[in-house]
Amino acid sequence: MKKSIGLTMTITASLALVACNSSEDASSDATAETVEAPAQEALEDVTEQPVEDTAAAANPAEEVEGPPAVTEEVASEAAEEGASVAADAQSALDALEAAEAAEAAEAASGLDDVLDQVEDAADEAGI
Repeated sequence: MKKSIGLTMTITASLALVACNSSEDASSDATAETVEAPAQEALEDVTEQPVEDTAAAANPAEEVEGPPAVTEEVASEAAEEGASVAADAQSALDALEAAEAAEAAEAASGLDDVLDQVEDAADEAGI
């Protein structure tokens, strides 16, 4: 059954490839006139002179103000807020590590119970 499915799929794929084939030569459409003419147009010299953009000259760039000055009070508040966020992140990390350690300890104790059961079964079987 598997061989007949494989054979059927191979024949189907072969027929699909044959159906897509065309005997028309693609190079017959590509003559020197159709290929070289656009290429020659791109290589011709530019005869037009550049033109000044009057709209850009009429509106000179406006001066941009720099960032506002930071006072010592604002900088201190930002530093305190950053320290608070860092402390919160550290406490969250510590809680995560403690939870992972507790989970690992619980898994280890479960493995000890299974090991004890296997040893008891081996003793009963005389192994």
